[in-house]
Amino acid sequence: NNMDKIKHKILVLSGKGGVGKSTVAVQIAREFVRQGKKVGLLDIDLCGPSLPRILGVENQKVHQSSEGWTPIFVDQEQNLCVMSIGFLLQDKSTAVVWRGPKKTATIKQFLEDVYWGELDYLIIDTPPGTSDEHISICEYLMHFVPDGAVLVTTPQGVSLSDVRKEISFCKKLQIPILGLVENMSGFVCPHCAECTNIFSTGGGTALASHTNIPFIGKIPIDPSLGAAMEQGVNFEEKFPDSQSLLALKNFVSSQVSGDDKMEQG
Repeated sequence: NNMDKIKHKILVLSGKGGVGKSTVAVQIAREFVRQGKKVGLLDIDLCGPSLPRILGVENQKVHQSSEGWTPIFVDQEQNLCVMSIGFLLQDKSTAVVWRGPKKTATIKQFLEDVYWGELDYLIIDTPPGTSDEHISICEYLMHFVPDGAVLVTTPQGVSLSDVRKEISFCKKLQIPILGLVENMSGFVCPHCAECTNIFSTGGGTALASHTNIPFIGKIPIDPSLGAAMEQGVNFEEKFPDSQSLLALKNFVSSQVSGDDKMEQG
């Protein structure tokens, strides 16, 4: 099975749309690559696939080989690859109007028929909520012991309320929660770099403490990060001195350190 060659599998979940889940998934994947790991990104947000654009590869085509679908490589070193329904659509503006069984079959095909090769990490970007797609991929992945899930929220109360349901979902399916990210936590001025809390703040920290899950940290609204995502360029390479993603860097470092120790011992 193609999944047997992947050492670690991490889900990225959110209770609602528009909280920056795909951005977080991409930055986690890029940070793993920066720390010397071989990484795959799987986009199972079938109705709103955004990874091809964020990674700057939306005009690429997926090829079929004897081993299965070949994912699209993002970098010349071939340390980061991605698979998305976005590569299979003839027209980028075409809506994916599928019922649950077809979505489930497509997700299963992505998991079984994509030839990832040997990967250190597979980051799975899921659609918002707790729908058929989540149940399908979680039930399938349980056979391969996923490392767990990263949950993404914003500081507003409505987002925090929705992510509580995501926490309940993970506990019901016995998926370990690796941590909670509070995205869009403050605004970083592009001129002076001062951070202003234009939304409420601290909700993610309080929720993590109340539900007894790890708090990964906060990511501010950074116009430079938003522009990099729109342009499909590597934010870290373009803005190496930025502190916006420090929380994700620390999270990835701790994951790599812990996983390396387990593999060695």
